[in-house]
Amino acid sequence: MFTVSARVQIRDELIAAARQDVDIAGAALVGSTARGTEDRWSDIDLVLQLAEDANEAAVVARWTRSLDEKFGVADTLDVTSREGVRYRVFLLGSSLQVDVSFWPHDLFRATEDGFQLVFGQANEPTSAPKPGSGQVIGMAWLYALHARSAIARGRTWQAVLMLDELRTQIIALECLRHGLNPWHGREVDRLPESVLATLRDGRATSVGLSELERSRQVLLQHYLAAVEHHDAERAVALRRALGPDQRGAGGTTNC
Repeated sequence: MFTVSARVQIRDELIAAARQDVDIAGAALVGSTARGTEDRWSDIDLVLQLAEDANEAAVVARWTRSLDEKFGVADTLDVTSREGVRYRVFLLGSSLQVDVSFWPHDLFRATEDGFQLVFGQANEPTSAPKPGSGQVIGMAWLYALHARSAIARGRTWQAVLMLDELRTQIIALECLRHGLNPWHGREVDRLPESVLATLRDGRATSVGLSELERSRQVLLQHYLAAVEHHDAERAVALRRALGPDQRGAGGTTNC
């Protein structure tokens, strides 16, 4: 397990390496460090601006080798943003997560609250779009249908997965409603206690079919109530389609 002092040392070494790299024109810290909310469990979030003539793939490969040689990399994961920016997520042998993003020169900018420029010159900041409630509402009813059919067919573990996905969409709707960050449950714990209590009640206490069905009904009612706050007309139609009269029976669904 990594220590706070080790995390600070690694972060400082990465910044020093970026300053010396001719293919890196700028760097910034984001995440909890930049927001001033870093704690014992925080990771490292480093944003790098590529030089105009840099070969992105070669730079990423070189940095990957360097991190492995210096700190011991257990695994990596690449995530690509809408803009085409590569985020390489490193899992070190100490279990420390290190996120290094490699930004084309003209895209290097703040895209969220908490952007601490270390060196270089950033472009004008932009704001990442929040997920639209419309898409979340649609994904939720899709998972609700699959949960219903899984329970009807006696597929308990598929039902567990679908109920978990339904709950995730409900959490996103509630976070959007209350002005909280909906991404990855970052601020779900700040939801009102009444909302959290309903979420707790909606968790199945076993994988028995009757308990899964109870969970589905609680989550479904929570979902429909959440939709009403975003789109009352849509909630009426969804309640007709998904309400108590649409429980279904084993073998009757086509999901």
